[in-house]
Amino acid sequence: MNKTININLGGIFFHIDELAYQKLKLYLDAIRRSLSDDSQGRDEILNDIELRIGELLSERITNDRMVINENDIDEITKIMGRPEDYSVDEEIFEDELKYSPKTASKKLFRDSDDKFLGGVCSGLAHYFGMDVIWMRLLWLVLFFFLGTGFLIYILLWILIPQAETTAEKLQMKGEPVTISNIERKIREEFQDVSSRVKSGVNEVSDTVRSSEFKNKTKSGIQEVIDTIGKIILAILKVFGKFIGALIIFIAAITLIALIIAAFSVGSIGILGFHQDFMNPPFFFNSIHPPFFYDSILPSWLLVIFGFLAIAIPFVVLFMLGLKILSSNVKSFSTTTKLSLLGVWIIAILGLSFAGINFATQNAYDGVHNQTKDLPIIALDTLTIKLIGNDNLSNEKELRRRNNYETVFDNNVEKLYTTRVNLDIKSTDKTTAYMKIRKESDGKNRLTANKDAESIEYKFNLTEKNLLLNGYFLSDLKNKFKDQLIDITVYLPVNSVVYLDKSTQTYLNDVDNVQNIYDGDMPKHYFKMTENGLECLDCDSSIFGDSYKNNTENFKLNIDENGVEINVNDGGKDAKVKIDKKGVKIG
Repeated sequence: MNKTININLGGIFFHIDELAYQKLKLYLDAIRRSLSDDSQGRDEILNDIELRIGELLSERITNDRMVINENDIDEITKIMGRPEDYSVDEEIFEDELKYSPKTASKKLFRDSDDKFLGGVCSGLAHYFGMDVIWMRLLWLVLFFFLGTGFLIYILLWILIPQAETTAEKLQMKGEPVTISNIERKIREEFQDVSSRVKSGVNEVSDTVRSSEFKNKTKSGIQEVIDTIGKIILAILKVFGKFIGALIIFIAAITLIALIIAAFSVGSIGILGFHQDFMNPPFFFNSIHPPFFYDSILPSWLLVIFGFLAIAIPFVVLFMLGLKILSSNVKSFSTTTKLSLLGVWIIAILGLSFAGINFATQNAYDGVHNQTKDLPIIALDTLTIKLIGNDNLSNEKELRRRNNYETVFDNNVEKLYTTRVNLDIKSTDKTTAYMKIRKESDGKNRLTANKDAESIEYKFNLTEKNLLLNGYFLSDLKNKFKDQLIDITVYLPVNSVVYLDKSTQTYLNDVDNVQNIYDGDMPKHYFKMTENGLECLDCDSSIFGDSYKNNTENFKLNIDENGVEINVNDGGKDAKVKIDKKGVKIG
């Protein structure tokens, strides 16, 4: 039975048995004696060695009650090695002389000793084994040409820890964390600090000697320069604080807006995520991506992914602004940083998957045709009128539009759109008929055709009045499937059609003899001819230019006085008049 001792090594609490404790104590005492001939930095070297031993032991501990034994100490001394300049207690460590320290693997840290901003470039250069100048040039390219370098650099600055201890600095460069390396590193740092102190002392001494023995004072120009420098530094500090406050303000406003939007999106509840969220209030209705509709992922999951993808970067920016305003603000722990990064990456991947899935949902065009006979024959007059539904739409005027509106039809949420085209053509048949063509996109031809067929559209014919709905209804999931309806009315020759004013924005390039624009055709009667519609009551001012040119070359006038024909061919006029007196050609 061995006695157990509690020790504190490198700030970490351990249970260790007595034999292992004695071996560890002899090991540390031997190191201390090996450093006794040079007291410079000895305490710091020992502290770093104890800290590293504590880290190695903590990696071997699986629970708080585990006790360190001799085998654990032996393994640690194999990794740490032993100095070559002491010979005491060799019997205890003679087994360890057979082993060489393990090769250390590099770890990613920010280099605080060689930094321009946060030490990210120098840390990455150490990790990838390249010169720091090339790494900095690479980041400059990312900053100015790709436009993404700044945000990535800030995230790495926040997420990558800084190498503070000697052990971390050795791990950053891939050097084994051994006694000799720790001692060498600390002595190099002491020499660097010593040279800087001497240089500073020499500069101060030179300044003092210059002022005391040469009895020179600063010139007026130098004083002005110093004053301007102080003013510039003060302005830069104020500007930096302003930037920090601005970052905090923007991040806070964005986060508050996201939180409000998250609680306002449709009927999503905290305990049960309702699927009917396609008409979210507030600003989310206009900024949510198209792939939120008809996605393979649940709607509530897409909302969470969208919230996290936007919120996490602004949380990071908020903390950055606080750090700029006050250096006392503590940063997130490494665990928290990595957790946030992992969640953000998952959210981005989820949204990317939904976006790719959305692209496949609209890869094919689908069509559904419907034909309806109309009891209109030659010499009949058909009136065409477009009607709306004030109980569904909030629009004041019925007209063709390309946008969608979310409405409730019998307490069911649907899409309402007026994307309807109307055309009129002639037919060789003796009776009129109407063809309704419904179009929609889909992930395959069959699905696209079914989505087109599911479009809800109605019309009615009463007493030769054709009442067409100026709108159609569709499922919410079809919002971005480019749905529309083309209506073509086929009339027999010599039938007449009257276009109501409501048809003005729905007419789609209707052929007519006088080349009248679609917008000028409503509120007139048209006779169907073999060449197209011919207006019966239109003023010549609305006729097309080509038709006017043709009629100017040939004029026919028939009245109670007889028939008069005027022909202009290439500048030559011919006139024929037929009346009671006979035929006169002039």
